[in-house]
Amino acid sequence: MGPDMRAVTAREANQTFSEILSDVENGEEVLITKHGRPVAVLSRYETPELTQEREAAIARALALMEKGLPWGGQARPATRDEMHER
Repeated sequence: MGPDMRAVTAREANQTFSEILSDVENGEEVLITKHGRPVAVLSRYETPELTQEREAAIARALALMEKGLPWGGQARPATRDEMHER
């Protein structure tokens, strides 16, 4: 647990969620415990930086998804049923 992180019980988190959420919006991290054990950390969401490298990776993934992968000898998107066959 970092020096600026406070700990609250699950019960306290449930009872004061709006207050805790406001604190998190302001940059505070909150450790949530249950029966004295840490179970979660609530922290502010940060939008990932969209770098050129990340943007290129997303473009490659989208192109591959449109093209499809070889499935049964031919390149085409798999059907939902095919993906869930065992």
